[in-house]
Amino acid sequence: MGKSLLFFFQLLTAILAALIFVLFFKPELLQRPAPVVEITEQAAAPIIAADTRNSGPVSYADAVERSAAAVVNIYTAKLVTEQRNPLLNDPFFQRFFGDQLPAPRQRLETSLGSGVIMSAGGYILTNNHVIQGADEIRVALANGETPQAKVIGTDPETDLAVLKINYVKLPTVTLGQSNALRVGDVVLAIGNPFGVGQTVTLGIVSATGRSQLGINTFENFIQTDAAINPGNSGGALINALGQLVGINTAIFSKSGGSQGIGFAIPAALAKDVMQQIIENGRVVRGWLGVEAQDLTPELAESFKLEAGAGVLIAGVLRLGPAEVAGLRPGDILTHINDVHVDSSFTLLNTIAGYKPGQSLQLHVLRAGKPLELTATVAERPQSNT
Repeated sequence: MGKSLLFFFQLLTAILAALIFVLFFKPELLQRPAPVVEITEQAAAPIIAADTRNSGPVSYADAVERSAAAVVNIYTAKLVTEQRNPLLNDPFFQRFFGDQLPAPRQRLETSLGSGVIMSAGGYILTNNHVIQGADEIRVALANGETPQAKVIGTDPETDLAVLKINYVKLPTVTLGQSNALRVGDVVLAIGNPFGVGQTVTLGIVSATGRSQLGINTFENFIQTDAAINPGNSGGALINALGQLVGINTAIFSKSGGSQGIGFAIPAALAKDVMQQIIENGRVVRGWLGVEAQDLTPELAESFKLEAGAGVLIAGVLRLGPAEVAGLRPGDILTHINDVHVDSSFTLLNTIAGYKPGQSLQLHVLRAGKPLELTATVAERPQSNT
């Protein structure tokens, strides 16, 4: 018994000594282990371009580099004659002063804009309003040269113009799929705002298919919040891959500066207009010779129809294709072939898409009764505005 108690006290003493040693010299052995959090950090992440629609690049420098050289500055000059005071044309003054009356003065009016090189052979797209009425047009290239440009043709109804310079192997832009643009896609506007030199601004697609703005006859605008200012007109709207998706055309502004609402003509439409101008010297569109009015809720109710059920034919040009087909003022046009006509905008664009000489089936309501007429499309008269 005595030996057992002695052994127990010796063991207890050894344990206490060990605890005192750990407490004073190895206290960390008594602490609970802390949780380990692994953080992977990359010292220098590489700058990459967007390879898919849903990836977001850190920089758009590659996209700009691919297209910037194909965006040019356009300078125009026009000789403007300032008429003398109308009073000096009065016979009374001419009787007394004769040939001593001052002659009209002339001054040189200059303007600026932007353009996009579409082919290595020197075809350039820009806005019609950039070069309209100009006596001289010069294009400032990326290499610093400023060759004179020739107007190949214009289309005032979409506000597009095609220029040509006598150069070969020019840098060109790659055409993107403007019809595939989605709201929220990143876009960049490249141009020459205020003549300060080539500038790039960033934004997103705010809307597509904008129409009935009163800017052009045929409207299908891309709306963007990329800053577009005077001088940007005719410049490029590119996507994150550096591909052309639009031609910058107009801004909505109360001050004259960018307020986050800009409009661009889709590249697909611009390409079609350019090809027609190069091949035909003009844009050929279908025409029936009618004036249409949208069916407002009030009008629709009076005809016992729903709003958007068709368009009211308000006028028919005498001896035009529509009158020859038998269409009358007061008719409700509901369909052209299989296309439902819900507005005058739809009517205008649908007819314009057909070639002269093609036949159309017009589905009409006359005095509430359905009627089918056949019309032969004519060529839309050219606009000079």
